[in-house]
This record gives sequence, structure tokens and C-alpha cells, in this order.
Amino acid sequence: MNSVTIVIAAACILAIAYRLYGTFLTAKVLGMPQEPTPAHALEDGKDYVPTSRWVTFGHHFAAIAAAGPLVGPVLAAQFGYLPGLVWLLIGAVIGGAVHDTVVLFASMRQRGESLSEIAKRKLGPVAGFCTGLAMLFIITITMAGLSMVVLHALERNPWSTFTVGATIPIALLVGVLIKQTGNLKLASALGLLLMLAAILVGPSLKDTPLGQALTLDRQTLAIILPVYAFFASALPVWLLLAPRDYLSSFMKIGVFIALIAGVFLVHPALQFPAFTEFIHGGGPVIAGPVWPFVSITIACGAISGFHAFISAGTTPKMLDRWSDVKPVAFGAMLVECMVAVLALIAATSLHPADYFAINATPEKFQQLGMTVQALPQLSQEVGLDLAGRTGGAISLAAGMTYIFKNVPFFQHLAAYFFQFIIMFEAVFILTAIDAGTRVARYLIQDFFGDVYRPLKRLDWLPGVIFASVLACFFWGFLLYSGNISSIWALFGVSNQLMASIGLIIGATVILRLHQRAKRWYMLTCLLPLAYLYVTVNVAGVWMIRNVYLAPGAGHSVLNAVLSITMLVLGAVILLIAMHDWWKTLRRPQMTLAPSAAD
Repeated sequence: MNSVTIVIAAACILAIAYRLYGTFLTAKVLGMPQEPTPAHALEDGKDYVPTSRWVTFGHHFAAIAAAGPLVGPVLAAQFGYLPGLVWLLIGAVIGGAVHDTVVLFASMRQRGESLSEIAKRKLGPVAGFCTGLAMLFIITITMAGLSMVVLHALERNPWSTFTVGATIPIALLVGVLIKQTGNLKLASALGLLLMLAAILVGPSLKDTPLGQALTLDRQTLAIILPVYAFFASALPVWLLLAPRDYLSSFMKIGVFIALIAGVFLVHPALQFPAFTEFIHGGGPVIAGPVWPFVSITIACGAISGFHAFISAGTTPKMLDRWSDVKPVAFGAMLVECMVAVLALIAATSLHPADYFAINATPEKFQQLGMTVQALPQLSQEVGLDLAGRTGGAISLAAGMTYIFKNVPFFQHLAAYFFQFIIMFEAVFILTAIDAGTRVARYLIQDFFGDVYRPLKRLDWLPGVIFASVLACFFWGFLLYSGNISSIWALFGVSNQLMASIGLIIGATVILRLHQRAKRWYMLTCLLPLAYLYVTVNVAGVWMIRNVYLAPGAGHSVLNAVLSITMLVLGAVILLIAMHDWWKTLRRPQMTLAPSAAD
């Protein structure tokens, strides 16, 4: 299969979906109000700030597109290129884009409140509490899943460890420069040049004391990352998080524009078959069968509950006009889907033996009886042994490097391409870790604040330290004790369950918007919800029975308890919502007035 055909077909499908289904959803199903947005009605110059459409789009896209669309499709390539490609295009259009748009709309109608507050208003205090608790679970598990990707990318890799570590003081410098001078162009240019310089310095670290010090094992990195997150989440946003998010946005746009150009220049053929022998389960990367695990593994590239933190977080407080909902929410999700399609192409352009040699442990790869093809040469070119580096990040970097090095005049730059892509992946993930740890801290302070009131004060230093330590310990423990197969599946289940909750609340909002003749519009949420909820529960039960409570490497009572708790929370919220839907459907008139204060 030629990759150019897939890129063109995917782009056309997503463009048509945006034009037709996106317009139907926003104009007919939701019906954008004519009143001022929360950014105007509650403008305070701090949280509620009317912002131009494309600046808001950039913020929203950078916030939602972290490791999920990069790593999920790479791991799902185990099943062949077709299952992942089909789910990405279908799931993003009828699931992810709908979820993000409806959650953003619902939050804007409630003055930019969080999803748990919306659930409390619409479905009652029990549903609100369960939603808040589920949000705390997913953010904790998400941090562990994202950190696992960084951990495997930096393990025994001093060049990447140096370049990624260098982004911390570089971001601090850029943040201070912007704060003191306000010269955004100068700070941006300086930051990008310094990041490129860090990559160029990398090769000189070989066989030096600094290089040896930066050759870190998995356990050491699993301790360093949560400690780093504790300090990073406590720093002011303008000092580290904002400048690194800003710089990484340039990297993300640049890398994928370059990848699209590389695909059209090189025309790499997909070396994977449409389906592999592992569609029935027993794969070396993901143990479960293609369904439900293709949806669980791909996660954010098609639909993500993590997006609800953004769609019902910062974005609804920034939108200048209601008409901006379509390009910002629906549009950004489709762009993220395109990123995931490109990641899938990069992974499946590798020979299957090379792919499994990277993503499977040496013991599992040996059992496959495969012979590597281009991997030894690629390892030599990048100066790093790529075999057995599980987690998806390394194979994505290897696939993209394989494409780039076949572009004329770039044959001898494989090592620099590889390390740049690793830095690109790690910087985005670390930004999500910074922000996610902050969100976890807020949720912990809110929960424990009901017991001890001072904890609710976000400016109370002892409370900030207590909540930050607790948040970092929770996800740090999962990171230290888990592996990519178990942690990513746990992340996928929790993430998709959170998306199910978002669709439940979205269906509730749509149902109350319309009179009886148009209440069928709630099917826009119910159809993806039906598939996703069944998929999540089947995957959760499979992982509990066959991995977490079974003897073997993935055995974890903690992961089993977390999975059971999340599935129970989802069931409680769904039952409460179904009871509310039944009562609402029995009423002939709409029960929700079309105002932002409902």
C-alpha cells in the first residue's frame, strides 16, 4: 500500500467531515447562541480573556495533542495498518470531534465550568462526585502512561537525555526574556536556536564523564520524572510551562509538515500487511485481540476523555465567538487525527521484523522467529541500539528517520533527525506532564478541601506542597512498578471511559436543548457512546482477568482495583443519566432555556 494514497484519502475524508458533519453538529444539533461568550461576559483579564480564533485553536491543539496521537497508532500497528486506519478516521469523525465539540459547548453554556460541575448541575451531586473522582483517576493514570513513553525514549540514551534536559533551562530563559522584555520574536528565535544547538552538541558527549552520568536506567528515570514534575508544576506557568508549550508548538507543526513533504517526496510503501497474525490476540506489544484493543490503544488519535480537561477547562474561557466552536473543537480533533495517521504511516513503513524488534522485549521477539532487516544499519546510523526499546516513541522516531534519510541530500543526517524527533516527542509529553500534575493537584486540593478547608486555597503553600507530593507519588508509583503494555492499556481504558462520561453529559445537554421532534439529535452522542462504553468495559474486564489478576509480568492488584473502580464509576454515572433521560423524554416541552447561565 502506498502511503501517499492514504494521506490524500484521509485528508479528503476529514475535510468533507468537517464541512458537512461539523456544520450539522454546530448549526443544527447545538445551535450556537447569539449572546456573548463567557470570555466576554466574565472577562477578567486573567482567566476569561476573549482571544482570536486561531490563537485559541493553537492553544487548544497544543494542549490536546500530546503523546496519544504519536504513540497510540504506533503500538496499534501490531494488528496491521488497516484496523488502526479505519478506527482513526471513523472514531475521530463520529466520536472524538463530537465529544470535544459538545463538551466545549456545554462548558460555555455553564460559564466555562469543568465537566464535574456540569455533571453536578445536570445529573445531580452523586454524578458530579463520580465524575470528579473519575477525572482524578484518569489524570493520574495519564501521567504514568505519558511518562512511560519518555522513560523508554531516554533509557540508556545520553544524547537524548541531554537534549531533553537542556530544554528546561532554555524554556526558563525564554520565559524570563518574554516576561522582562515582551519581545516574543527574539525569545522565540533564541529558544529555537538553543534547542537546535543542544542537538548538535549531543554526539560529543560520547565516552565523556557527562555522557556516562546521563546514561540512565529505567528505575532511575522513573524516580527523576516525578521529582521533576513536582518542581515544574509548582513553578509559575509563565516561567516554564507556557514558553515550552509555545516552543514545542513550532516543533510539532514543523515536524509534521516535514513528514508530509517526506511522504510525497519518498513515497514510502507500507511494509506491514493490512492485518497481522495478532488480530486474535497474543501479540508481543499488546496482548489482547484487535477488538477492543485497537480502540483502547490508539486512544487520543480517535477520541480522548483527556480532551474534556481542555474543552471544559481553559478553552471555553478564551473563545471570542460562538462560531469559533467548530474550528477550535471539531477542527482541532480532525487535525490531531491526521497527525495520528502520519504516525501510523511512519511505523508501518518499517519492516515488521524491525518494528517488533524495537517494540517487543528481546525474549518475546526471539519467540517470533523473525529476522531483522534494516534495523542494524539504522541503529548504526543513529548511534544507538534500537532493539528492545519498547513504548512506541523509539519506533516512531525510527520510522520518521527512515523516511527522512531517503530524501535527497539527507542521507547522512539520520542521527540528527532521530534525536530531534525524540526531543520533539519528549518536550510535548513533558509539557503535558507539567500541566497534568497541576490539574491533579487542583483536584486533590478540591477533594481533601472538603475535609480541611484551607486545602481549597490554591495560594496556601503547605496545601500546594501536600497536593503536589501526593499527585506525583500516585502516578510515580504506577510508573515505577508498571510496564508499557499494562500501563498503556490502563491509560487507554481510563481515557476512553472518561470520553464515555463526556458523551453521556453531552447527550444530556442535547436532549434538554430540543423539543420532542428533534430529540433524536442526541443520537450524535449516543451512537459513539454505545460503541465506546461496550468497548471500554470489555477491555477493562479482559485486562483484569488476563493480565492484572493473572500470574505473569503484568500482575498488579493495584491496576485491577483502579480498573474496577473506574468501571463502577462509569456505570453509576450512566445509570443516573439514563434515569434522567427517561424523565426528560416523558416531558413534551424542552426543559433547558437557551442561555449561558442555564
